[in-house]
Amino acid sequence: MKISVITACRNSERCIRFAMKSVLQQTYSDVEYLVVDGGSTDATVDIIKSFEPVFDGHLRWISEPDKGLYDALNKGLRMSTGEIVGLLHADDFFDAPDILARVADAFGDGGTVDAVFGDVRFVRDQDLSQTVRYYSSRRFAPWMLRFGFMPAHPSFYARRDVFERIGHYRTDYRISADYELLIRFFWVHRLRYRYLGFVTTKMRMGGLSTRSPLSTYILNKEIVRACRENGIYTNLPMLTFKYLLKVSELVHTNDGVPV
Repeated sequence: MKISVITACRNSERCIRFAMKSVLQQTYSDVEYLVVDGGSTDATVDIIKSFEPVFDGHLRWISEPDKGLYDALNKGLRMSTGEIVGLLHADDFFDAPDILARVADAFGDGGTVDAVFGDVRFVRDQDLSQTVRYYSSRRFAPWMLRFGFMPAHPSFYARRDVFERIGHYRTDYRISADYELLIRFFWVHRLRYRYLGFVTTKMRMGGLSTRSPLSTYILNKEIVRACRENGIYTNLPMLTFKYLLKVSELVHTNDGVPV
């Protein structure tokens, strides 16, 4: 069962080595790694090229202007040939070498699961081993989408034919196209899913949706729009419930797992 992993990047020379090395270190061998670069002007493309020999034919990449993150991810989806597809952002990396093997095991049950998702750890650049926030998808159920809660998107893997049947990321969303896609998958089309119960990915703090108060406002406005366009009633006050969960995610034991 081939797994396609997609990394979208632009001017990511600072961190893309970590992402690429974590793919290379996976124990699961049937992996297709796709890097979609948005026309970087720094050393990103040179770094990608330097990894080609060690990937031994499992790496394919392009570098050209795009219309943003979701356009780049859609390019990666169109390039993919694996039965299973997942994402690894340029500033993220896998939590352990056996993540893709465990993802493959979760799908290897006769086709009864369309998608899986797990947990992610947020870390700081200064110390990638220390967890700042633990985002667990354990509580997720489709009804929670109206309150702004979704499974951790970086931990999400789905069968490629699901994307072909239901559609890709909408590029008319600035920040929340991933949320809108998961609404279509889990609310509208009721995909069969499984919670993995382990951390798949470590993420550096400071993502697109949390860079500023304006980003947070745009995020929530787009979540309301995504819900309404897909038949879910919500409003901005209802989305405040997710921030109570985020506060609880910042309380950790010594090993980084929430109390």
